[in-house]
Amino acid sequence: MTTTHAWPHLFHEGAADTPVLLLLHGTGGTEHDLLPLAERLAPGAGYLAPRGPVREHGMNRWFRRFGEGVFDIDDVVLRAGELAAFISWAREHYALGDRRLIAVGFSNGANIALATALLHPGMVADAVAFSGMYPLEGRSIDTDLSGSSIALFNGSADAMAPLDSAVRVGSILESRGAEVRRNVREGGHGIHPTEVDGAAAWITSLTRKVTHD
Repeated sequence: MTTTHAWPHLFHEGAADTPVLLLLHGTGGTEHDLLPLAERLAPGAGYLAPRGPVREHGMNRWFRRFGEGVFDIDDVVLRAGELAAFISWAREHYALGDRRLIAVGFSNGANIALATALLHPGMVADAVAFSGMYPLEGRSIDTDLSGSSIALFNGSADAMAPLDSAVRVGSILESRGAEVRRNVREGGHGIHPTEVDGAAAWITSLTRKVTHD
């Protein structure tokens, strides 16, 4: 289990009137991987970028798996809880107050973002998931997600995150009350420049909505 205060991570405060992006890298990545995305997604925003706590053949991951696309669901649940605890610690440690936190994950990072959004909406209510899939197969979800907003970006020919699984997670999120934006492009696993533009526009609309409300 990862101790929250000792969790390797990067933090940048950003402007006080901006959201904080929770940057969650993919398998084999580090806390530095998604930093170039931050300024493109939300100029001037803060970011919180932790490192995946699980090691698989020397690669950082967010939870264990039994094989490609076959997740250790018990570990997914455990690690989502640990990430939620880390976010709670970071909010207090960095005096984030009521600043909006938006998870931004790629691949394995998208999956832990979705798992945490599904299980701990009080910690992750808003998320951008690039090349993610449903991470809690076989588990019933009974959380109220009526305050959550999730943007899914997937490739139609993604062998690592099959589209039917992405459709499934979107449907489950919606069934629990979340607002879901689905975006499907041609191609496979990865983050396409058009998806970055789409995610940036979505984040802008999300923050403006709060301002106008």
